[in-house]
Amino acid sequence: MNKKPSFFERLSGSTSARDSFDAFDEELPLATQPVREKPKPLSGATVRPAPLDDDFIINKGDEGQLPVDVHQTAGDIIIRAFVAGVRPDELSISISRDMVEIEGSRMEREQVAGPDYFTRELFWGSFSRTIMLPQEVDVEASSANAKDGLLTIILPKLDKARQTKLRVKAG
Repeated sequence: MNKKPSFFERLSGSTSARDSFDAFDEELPLATQPVREKPKPLSGATVRPAPLDDDFIINKGDEGQLPVDVHQTAGDIIIRAFVAGVRPDELSISISRDMVEIEGSRMEREQVAGPDYFTRELFWGSFSRTIMLPQEVDVEASSANAKDGLLTIILPKLDKARQTKLRVKAG
């Protein structure tokens, strides 16, 4: 007489020693998915991609997140971000000892109607990024440069091991 295993036995895959239950006996057969074939273009016809759905277009109120690369050298932390199409006066960079915040806006120079697009992957609108730094930096000595659409921020590290001696003045 085969006794049906308990929920725990089925969940864990264990069976009692006196049972000869094979865990694979009760598995249901996999449902097969029908294979979808791509429609073949008619000979001599030009194939045009379907217009994009409005679901994929970012609303003007939405804010994007700026992708960045952050690395270090012996004395600096360097942040790089592509900001193509953004003028330097449209960028705002705030630096504290342990954090950098980059904000900006990229506006479309030319308005194109939604149905006229075939592909729309570029981000237009406001963007920002807050980066927590792995080490404290010298805010006053930091610099930022934008060239060929690449923003580079150089943040000199604070040397915590550096010591200075103070002289006590009598007074």
